[in-house]
Amino acid sequence: MGLMDNMKAKLGPAKDKVSDLARQHGDKVQHGIDKAAKAVDERTKHKYSDKIQAGTGRAKEAMDRLAHKGGPEAAPHTPTTPTRPASPEGPPPAS
Repeated sequence: MGLMDNMKAKLGPAKDKVSDLARQHGDKVQHGIDKAAKAVDERTKHKYSDKIQAGTGRAKEAMDRLAHKGGPEAAPHTPTTPTRPASPEGPPPAS
């Protein structure tokens, strides 16, 4: 048995436990994510609101995936945050 196989075998039960906890307490965790995002946004005087909102969305999606992993009702991943538009061709403007 290789090192990676050994690690996977040992981490399997922990992964299941985390998934169960995410299912049980997902609403509390998501509330905490929102609360932390609001506090950070206020302390940065809303300078990074878009980045904070994007990170909050990614964290919530990760929690959802973790909570539903392996369950029969697991849905395919669909992003909820808008994608960034493609950058224009050519080098960036000089300052």
